[in-house]
Amino acid sequence: MEHSKISPVLRIFELLDMLCATGQPFSLADAVKLSGWPKPSVHRMLSQLEEGGLIAKEPGGRLFAPASRLVRLAENVLTSDTRRGVRHAVLRQLVSVIGESCNLTALSGTEVIYLDRVESAFPLRMELKAGTRVPIHCSASGKLFLAQMPAAQRNALLDALPLPGYTSTTLTTREAVNTELAQIQKQGYAVDAEEFVEGLICVAVPVVQAGSKLVRCALAVQAPAARMSLNEMLQQVPHLLESAKALGRTLV
Repeated sequence: MEHSKISPVLRIFELLDMLCATGQPFSLADAVKLSGWPKPSVHRMLSQLEEGGLIAKEPGGRLFAPASRLVRLAENVLTSDTRRGVRHAVLRQLVSVIGESCNLTALSGTEVIYLDRVESAFPLRMELKAGTRVPIHCSASGKLFLAQMPAAQRNALLDALPLPGYTSTTLTTREAVNTELAQIQKQGYAVDAEEFVEGLICVAVPVVQAGSKLVRCALAVQAPAARMSLNEMLQQVPHLLESAKALGRTLV
């Protein structure tokens, strides 16, 4: 369809789609170059998106980035997707095999959001419902997302992100985080060794969209260290990877 035949509303969303796909803050010049549309038209559309609360200016006032309203919209779409039932069934099956709580997460700004979760049958567990947010630097899924980011995007995020300590094992320095991320890139999975909650361990693997290399989500198993050792949990990675592959087929 020619751009001239697209309605103004759809054209704005087409621009928004193109810009968000870059994964980076963008300027007016970036938007014009990416779309190939006239500068006055692009400027008007960016102004409308900003007025609608879908994008916002970064500190300095030159670059734009997705705003909280757009992030909430994306999260609502993910959590209400018609394929959610299939994904929940995959999680239930994985929990029946491993015996511990499993969750599906996505990156949301500088945090990780739980899209879905199935709890273990054990009474000793930490219940984290869909919509729960956890820090990116001390959760297995968060470190996994950081490790797969382009270096420029990852460095920009970490440059602006405080690294507070939640437990005695939380990684609180850039050097420690970078060393860990390099290891994750080599091994293909990430570990939370009681870094967010004392006594709670977690292992996460990427969920890659079928037919691409795009990491859309993360799949993780979580358990009390008193019930399952980290070495025992790592033995479940093949089961996680198998389920992640099934989940990847639901992402289109």
